[in-house]
Amino acid sequence: MAKKYTVVTLEERPGLESELNKLHSIGWIKYMREDPIAVKYWDKLLHWFPEFQFILLNEESKPVACGNSIPFDWDSNEDNLPTGWDGVFEKGILDYENNIQPNSLSALAIVIHPEFRGKGLSEKMVKEMKDIAIKSNLRNMVAPVRPSLKFKYPLIPMEEYIKWLRDDGTPFDPWIRTHFMTGASIIKVAEKSMVIPASVNEWEKWTDMKLLSSGSYVINEGLVPLEIDKTANKGVYIEPNVWMRHHYIKE
Repeated sequence: MAKKYTVVTLEERPGLESELNKLHSIGWIKYMREDPIAVKYWDKLLHWFPEFQFILLNEESKPVACGNSIPFDWDSNEDNLPTGWDGVFEKGILDYENNIQPNSLSALAIVIHPEFRGKGLSEKMVKEMKDIAIKSNLRNMVAPVRPSLKFKYPLIPMEEYIKWLRDDGTPFDPWIRTHFMTGASIIKVAEKSMVIPASVNEWEKWTDMKLLSSGSYVINEGLVPLEIDKTANKGVYIEPNVWMRHHYIKE
């Protein structure tokens, strides 16, 4: 018998905020949680936009996945999309602060508890986010997608990676494929989607590596190498993502 899942928003169940944050702490490697934009705006996202943050509960009412998204104003011109994850997150916050009416929704994250991965929940979570966009009368839904297998190919340019296909003609990358199968198409690469600068010492702690020379380092779960400048005592990870646009009848 198929398992039954229940979807609730933070607006409906504000007491689940800590559970949502716990899923993120389990689901992401340390340095990904140090993105300055996320650190600056995360609490505002949860408190200002609770209706766009949702949690999937299993039959035992245990949180097994969560989705985060943010509404923002966009003229539908793909050339005018924000720089990526950082850019759209900040745009949504600033639009809210400036009382600019949003007309679009951007995905920010979908996290599935490791014990529940591989059970088809990714597609369910994307569809749930899409439903929220439609019910909220938002004209567009986009996502700065973080390809799930790109970390295995950190030296392959993202522009090349997104062209890889399986024998059946669908995208090679599972996460790009999930969005594709739920009605999205690739717009373009967001070259500087997420920028994480920190001292060399911080990067050594986050990566559990010794970074003794300036240069490029392949790091655990990094989609591209980390760039270290010993003279400036600085490391910068600039992650590319893939802008995808979901299509639905809301024109």
